[in-house]
Amino acid sequence: MSKIIEAIIFDLDGVIVDTAKYHFLAWKELAMSLKIPFDENDNEQLKGVSRIQSLEYILNKAELNLTPLEKEKLATMKNLRYLDHITTIDTTEMLPGVIELLKDLRANDIKIALGSASKNASFILDRLGIMHYFDVVVDGNMTKEGKPSPETFLLAAHELNIPAENCLVVEDAAKGVEAAIAANMWCLGIGDTHHLSLAHWVRKDLIGLSFSEINKKIQSLQMKS
Repeated sequence: MSKIIEAIIFDLDGVIVDTAKYHFLAWKELAMSLKIPFDENDNEQLKGVSRIQSLEYILNKAELNLTPLEKEKLATMKNLRYLDHITTIDTTEMLPGVIELLKDLRANDIKIALGSASKNASFILDRLGIMHYFDVVVDGNMTKEGKPSPETFLLAAHELNIPAENCLVVEDAAKGVEAAIAANMWCLGIGDTHHLSLAHWVRKDLIGLSFSEINKKIQSLQMKS
């Protein structure tokens, strides 16, 4: 079976592990300290974007104009709150189907990368005990532009030495899907078709997904395009 897909690039939050609840708590605590309302709908707008972009979204709600230094201090404060919440994260927090898919990709000699806006990606992968599966980790410490810019995914493909068109991105956020499409990569959306309508293919989760199914699906999509 010929392989169209040579590499899989995973997002972190909402794809490998559900840390969204911890981000929500940390942002809500920060927003409350600034007397800015913040709820689940606001949190949805922050999925897949960088820490500074997320902070600017919150500040814009109150029309607060701060200096870059003041923003950096608040972003650091949020991250410290987030780190407090995730210090106990372990393998039980990994989303269903992840470890089985990682093993199957390894068995099929498929390159594996992480492409995340999180600056704590390596810490989380270590806590989950799955760092050894990843050939490349690209996180918020390595990029200048957050999603929907394709920078994160293009850098991952470059580090893997795999052409963009032979990469599949696995994303749960609309901005992440936009970034994958902008990078000229195939994209599997995890979640709701309504929110991930730009993805080439959408699944509820990763349960039961294999490389064989991925390759057949992409071959089918390629024939239709």
